[in-house]
Amino acid sequence: MSARLLSIPAVAAALDVNRRTVYRFIAAGELPVVDLRTGVGRSRVRVPAAGLEEFITGRSVTVSRPRC
Repeated sequence: MSARLLSIPAVAAALDVNRRTVYRFIAAGELPVVDLRTGVGRSRVRVPAAGLEEFITGRSVTVSRPRC
């Protein structure tokens, strides 16, 4: 299995938003995460690349041109 995992800063850069915004998307359940926590220390979460693609696709809109 070859699932590419992205760090929070990488996701923020890809979306051109702040890291806190990425954490808000995660808290709202809009972005999936994989928790790589190895102990009682700091949590290490990663976003699957496929999950980011689904997030972007789900938020994409088509803008129609007004007829003149």
